[in-house]
Amino acid sequence: MSAPVFLAEASTAHPLSQYAPGTVYVLDGAEGRHAGVVQRRGPGERIDVVDGAGVRLRTVVESVNGAEVHLRVEERDVEPPPAVVVTLVQALAKGDRDEMAIEAATETGVDVIIPWQAERSVVVWRGDRAAKSRARWVSTVRAATKQARRSRIPEVEVPLSTKQLAARTREVVAAGGAVAVLHEEAKAGLSAVRLPEAGEVLLVVGPEGGISESEVALLTEAGAVTARLGPHVLRTSTAGPVAIAMLSERLNRWS
Repeated sequence: MSAPVFLAEASTAHPLSQYAPGTVYVLDGAEGRHAGVVQRRGPGERIDVVDGAGVRLRTVVESVNGAEVHLRVEERDVEPPPAVVVTLVQALAKGDRDEMAIEAATETGVDVIIPWQAERSVVVWRGDRAAKSRARWVSTVRAATKQARRSRIPEVEVPLSTKQLAARTREVVAAGGAVAVLHEEAKAGLSAVRLPEAGEVLLVVGPEGGISESEVALLTEAGAVTARLGPHVLRTSTAGPVAIAMLSERLNRWS
């Protein structure tokens, strides 16, 4: 069974990259409390500590003093950034379906998440609500990162309007990337979408009511292509994670 993962921010005074095998790392703060007090981790147990930016320490618990867990480093791994960045553009959806989507997307390997205020989104992010809602997405992604034993935390960007998404699409396509709008009426499947050898792939998922014709037109004019996942219509909470799983296979991330 793989070791549980705890987070140590990359911006701390002593980054994980400074710890070599044989050294001792002290896990403290909220994560230390969760490991030592809530989960009651004890000497001899294996724990992985990651910085969210690709560095992982494989450790063994030496001692526990309340919220301070002393870990003997056995190995340090560094995961390089991906050559192709997979970005999920997830439309805001009601009933926490958007949060379900980004949680599963994190587990299946997404690199970046962009909230999208689509035309048919019932939920609207404005003012204080926008900041609080994005913070909740960040928290969801962090928890899913730990659950999936990942060493990199997907970035949650600021929400975009459709006009802003079209501008982002132009930038990605101009840089040699690809943008695929998941649409049930698309003629080609996602497997036919060209993937760059390096750069970014944007996957655009609409809300419960689907993507409007005007939005499809605006995004395709900007360089996006439409693609379907298969013969069935998936919920907004399902489409993104399924698409990311398909891309992960094509990008040899799961081999």
